[in-house]
Amino acid sequence: MAATYLGAGRLVSALALMLIGTVAVAEQSAQAEQPLRVEQLQRCRNLLTLDIQEFCLSVSGLENNDFQIKLNGTALQPKEITRDNDRVRVSISSADAQSGPLWFEQREQSSNPVWLSLNGSHVVAATDQEVAKNMDGITTYVDLISLIIEESHDGAEEAQRLAEKYDAEVVGMIPPLNTYQLRLPARNLEERDALVLRLGSEVSVDAVVVEESGAEESIESETEKPPAADNQEWASNRFLDAVNYYQRRLSRQGHGGDIETQPIRIGVIEREVDFDAPDFADYLGDCRTDSTRTCVYARDAAKPDGHGTTVAGVFSAAWNEGGNSGFLRGLDDVGPGFDVIVDRNSDAGITANVAASVNLVEDGVRVLNWSWGIHRVGAIDINGKEVDSLVRSGIAMSGYEELLEEFFLWLRREHPDVVVVNSAGNASSFSGSDDYRLPSSFITDQLFVVGGHERSDEDVQVEDPRYVVKRNASNIDMRVDITAAACVRGSSLVEGEQGEAHCGTSYATPLVAGLLAAMMSIDPELTPAQLRMLLRRSAMTIGEEYDFEPTDADDLTAPILPSERANELNHPDIGLSARLDMYKALDLTVQSLDRDR
Repeated sequence: MAATYLGAGRLVSALALMLIGTVAVAEQSAQAEQPLRVEQLQRCRNLLTLDIQEFCLSVSGLENNDFQIKLNGTALQPKEITRDNDRVRVSISSADAQSGPLWFEQREQSSNPVWLSLNGSHVVAATDQEVAKNMDGITTYVDLISLIIEESHDGAEEAQRLAEKYDAEVVGMIPPLNTYQLRLPARNLEERDALVLRLGSEVSVDAVVVEESGAEESIESETEKPPAADNQEWASNRFLDAVNYYQRRLSRQGHGGDIETQPIRIGVIEREVDFDAPDFADYLGDCRTDSTRTCVYARDAAKPDGHGTTVAGVFSAAWNEGGNSGFLRGLDDVGPGFDVIVDRNSDAGITANVAASVNLVEDGVRVLNWSWGIHRVGAIDINGKEVDSLVRSGIAMSGYEELLEEFFLWLRREHPDVVVVNSAGNASSFSGSDDYRLPSSFITDQLFVVGGHERSDEDVQVEDPRYVVKRNASNIDMRVDITAAACVRGSSLVEGEQGEAHCGTSYATPLVAGLLAAMMSIDPELTPAQLRMLLRRSAMTIGEEYDFEPTDADDLTAPILPSERANELNHPDIGLSARLDMYKALDLTVQSLDRDR
């Protein structure tokens, strides 16, 4: 075997090339390990100023090279951007911009797009040093409370007056609800409670909202072991039939269809989505280069099996990637372009959920997905045992109730075409109980409440009530409007790999919310009351036949009425509980277009 020798010059050149190649590979590898991702976007500095708003972002994978930040497709000016390593701050003039997707571009990379709202509702979250345990052992804020000001007063002026009177500071606000957040001069819960009592006695104060939440605690979870989720779970709601019907029956403008669909914007109150998962990998950058596809706007998550990723996946996960199959994503070929905005602008508990919801509604959202809820301390389940899933004290619940009431009154007054879809909860409680869960106990046309079911062991047709059974953990009873499949496959970081099964009413809720968005895309003029009627008229059934006022039996949802079955008093569905039929709901929506309004 002949040996090959290189001269000194050639050897140096070869080594240099090898070194360059090694560095290039290392850089590529590092780049692959650290993609460009927006992990945080929050209002910062003075939250009370609306003309020039500042936003603080945390961005991973941002190199020390030039980059661009685009808002609604237009690059921000360098003077509007300040950078400190992976921390970036942008200043936005409200007069020169509007709410929309924001993303980073550097070299050939684009980050995940996040939704930047310029509407100004924002509340501050407490740090670990600003929370304490109350007598019930629940984490509560020590020095941050929110005041709901009476409508007869100018909220901003009155909040500032009260802040000066009590040596406090106004630090956050939800202006449409006349709600303002104060930082109190309180060092412990005794001092806070004393100030809460004094503030609550002010004639201008409608209610005081005391936040009981840790910085990262807001999601109600289910403790039951999930079954193996398979394609029979969503078959129970005729998921694929609905997708096929929409694609066959409807069409984009200019593609020969007789029904022109309209784009609909959905708001999902969750923290984040993992864009490293194949389910979401193609949502990076400017999604709106194709105006007919579903788009997702969210902060990036660190793992693919989080609550937000799984909930968002029911709407928008890519098909055939191993995890979820998003319903709205399945309509892309003929759809009008759905916006799925995942946002929760701070970790300030329920108050932050409401603040983000207000912003999104003002940004044009027609459907809000609320996969969250809270029980009062002392709530019991159907077996008489205490509920231990996200419970709150009486003082906190009364504040939340007032805040949610203000929100729904504002919706009815200013945005009567918006619907809120809320999970019934996973505590096996009756919805009619006095100590029941918020917000699902509210009675309003604009609030839809969703319970959860799972596939039974019965070998029957999908239309048979025995095809599914109630998920044991699901809340039930008259305030639940409909049940949907509670178990889904989560996302995975490995292409083609199925993630773990996740179960709960949190995941049944986006099935209903996505369907309502699709129905609105067919007929944007549908009112919340009409949507509920179509949803329940189209429903299949679940459970046994009970009386309207059962004694020993439990209604899983509000019983189906004769008016929901064309007033056929002897219809076999009468008295049974309602189960989502996605296909028939779309079909009835299309049929309703030909009827006089």
